[in-house]
Formats: sequence, structure tokens, C-alpha cells
Amino acid sequence: MTMSDILTFDQTYELADMLIRKATKEQLAECARLLALNLAHHQIKQGEIPIDATLASLRSFERNDEHLKLLMEGMLNLIGVLLNVSGDLGQVKH
Repeated sequence: MTMSDILTFDQTYELADMLIRKATKEQLAECARLLALNLAHHQIKQGEIPIDATLASLRSFERNDEHLKLLMEGMLNLIGVLLNVSGDLGQVKH
């Protein structure tokens, strides 16, 4: 993991925060519904995701490549859905 990987994640996290602050309550609700459907789709195809393991990973101070990839993909999914519900960039794949 390089410093540029961390900066990229930090910038991605900041973009997600900016989009969250900009979104309306209705847009955030729609975002939550879409992310819940994405999670349900994954659970049906791949099996249950243990929430305790996910929470432990999020709270971990040790960032290895796998942890960073999980965090980055999560933020990219959030950003994609926020952009879709806000209509800022048309349809974004997430």
C-alpha cells in the first residue's frame, strides 16, 4: 500500500461526504434503498455477509491492501449511487 493509495481513498471519502451533504433527505433515502437492493442481490448470489466482520474491518486501524480495496470499493459504490439519485452525471455504474 502506497501513500498515493491512501490519498486516493481519502479523496474518495471526501467526495462521498460532499455528495452526502449536498443530497436531499429523499435522495439519501433512495440511495439507502438502492444499496440495500445491491446487498440483497449479493447475499442471494454469494451468501450472507457477516456484519460483525464488516464492522470489525471498518474499525480496524491496520490498513492492508485487502482492507483498502474493500473500503475503496464501498466508497465508489456509494458515490455511484449518490450520483445516480442526484442526477448530477446521468447514469453511473455502481
